Amino acid sequence: MAQAQFLSPEFAVASQIIPDDLEDLASDGFKAIICNRPDNESPGQPSFAALEAAAKAAGLEAVYLPIYPNRMSMADAEAFARHLAALPKPILAFCRTGNRSSTLFAACARMPQR
Repeated sequence: MAQAQFLSPEFAVASQIIPDDLEDLASDGFKAIICNRPDNESPGQPSFAALEAAAKAAGLEAVYLPIYPNRMSMADAEAFARHLAALPKPILAFCRTGNRSSTLFAACARMPQR
């Protein structure tokens, strides 16, 4: 399983996870996942539908917010911030390496509070 790196007490990032990881993530205390990796980005990558089904079976909420490399927008960061506020915590966000998820989290930290 991908190693989760906590960026705050309620939020961690990781590289690509697979459906078999979801029960372990739930056992580790995670309550929700955010997938920031578009489907079919690389061969053999699990689809979000497969991850979502495994997440639900493990009692986790799952959100799909695909971010294409080097194409993150302010709208993406705002959507990510809404998910961070609404989802049960702790949350694990992931992409291919964890960088896009980390960048989104950093963008949310710089956003003005509303």
